[in-house]
Amino acid sequence: MLEIERVQTGIRMEKRLLKVLKALAELKDLSLGDLLEGIVLHAFEGKTAFSKETLGQIVELRKIYHMPLRAANSHKLKDKAHERGDESSRSRAHA
Repeated sequence: MLEIERVQTGIRMEKRLLKVLKALAELKDLSLGDLLEGIVLHAFEGKTAFSKETLGQIVELRKIYHMPLRAANSHKLKDKAHERGDESSRSRAHA
């Protein structure tokens, strides 16, 4: 096992997407951070992070949490405008 140094980060993410990820992490008995690390490391190598069984579970979780976003929506999401007009209303297209 490799020893690593983890850092705390505050990231913003679409609310329903986060719910699906948290539920999946719970199903797999992983922390959210471990799940995200695994997804990203697989993606960096062009590999799928999930088995067919897990993909089926994700389909069900997406239904439960009404999460319609698809890969095609990536980099085309914009935060709902807030009354304050703060930075959260800016587009995230430049991620």
